[in-house]
Amino acid sequence: MLKGTKLYSILFNKCPRCQEGDFFVSKSAYKLKQFDKMHEECSHCQLRYNREPGFFTGAMYVSYAYYVAFIISSFVLFYAILDIDLDYYLVFLLPSLVLLTPFFFRLARRTWINFFEDYRPEFAKDNTKAIVTTTSESPVL
Repeated sequence: MLKGTKLYSILFNKCPRCQEGDFFVSKSAYKLKQFDKMHEECSHCQLRYNREPGFFTGAMYVSYAYYVAFIISSFVLFYAILDIDLDYYLVFLLPSLVLLTPFFFRLARRTWINFFEDYRPEFAKDNTKAIVTTTSESPVL
């Protein structure tokens, strides 16, 4: 149902181009020794994930947006809807932010690369590598 959308790639740890290969080495964000380990390239379509040094620096801004959305939505839930005291909200919020750090780190990186790479179904069709055909001057994928 979602396959072929950017949301599928972001939510299911998949390559943004073929949506077949995994983006991070570990499926779980909470294997703390491996939570930040990414594959160098997609095992299916050979898309290089780290395009240039510092490419994922922009993911910090995406991560910041996720944190702000979480803080505002939890504030509205706890303080405005459930009418829980602000002290209890802070007791909930601070450990939650620490515990969600690996999850938001990975989510932000997958979101960031999806800004720059689109799904291309020709790379997802079978498990063979992309066929390179040549024209008179340059190769075309």
